[in-house]
Amino acid sequence: MTARIGVVTFPGSLDDSDASRAVRLSGAEPVSLWHASDALDVEAVILPGGFSYGDYLRCGAIARFSPVMGEVIREAAKGMPVLGICNGFQVLCEAHLLPGALIRNDRRTFVCRDQKLRVESADTVWTQDFQPGDEIVIALKNGEGNFQADAETVKRLEGENRVVFRYLDVNPNGSINDIAGITNERGNVVGLMPHPEHNVEELSGSSIDGLGFFTSVQRFLSAVVG
Repeated sequence: MTARIGVVTFPGSLDDSDASRAVRLSGAEPVSLWHASDALDVEAVILPGGFSYGDYLRCGAIARFSPVMGEVIREAAKGMPVLGICNGFQVLCEAHLLPGALIRNDRRTFVCRDQKLRVESADTVWTQDFQPGDEIVIALKNGEGNFQADAETVKRLEGENRVVFRYLDVNPNGSINDIAGITNERGNVVGLMPHPEHNVEELSGSSIDGLGFFTSVQRFLSAVVG
């Protein structure tokens, strides 16, 4: 059975079509979800990158209150896989599905580069097809990607193996402990600043390392259905 993976479009979303394409290339069925919808008919959800609601107030602060997010929050609590990419990561933090916050890059400039990452945890729905210690290259583009949290939260994330990805070679935005992505306690919600949807085929990316995200969630869903 083909997995149905929803991709939410907020006003100002930029990479929703790219995320849908990545889902399709990985063998699953992408389903477009409008921000004003209050129903989900999918097995997993992706919150894509972009500038939801123009990034007014704070990045993700308005999107967090959109009707679709009420459903995402409820279903995530039941175990539905949710992936937040860049702006989607910011929305997850604003919705308190993930701890911490994303603030202005320490360089005060927009960063766009191919970024090397180290996989720190394969114990999530979205990283099962990786191995801890894997080094991958994923596109990165953000102006407010500086992950910060209080000392106790960072200690908990590190101690509970909830740091999923870490920046290698260079920290592009000042994120504490070089953190590029984290997960919730259950491992079904993952947020990261880099864009795996841009690294799914050789023609348009510097690697195909992003495919592992989309194949991982399909393997998880197949096991659950089975």
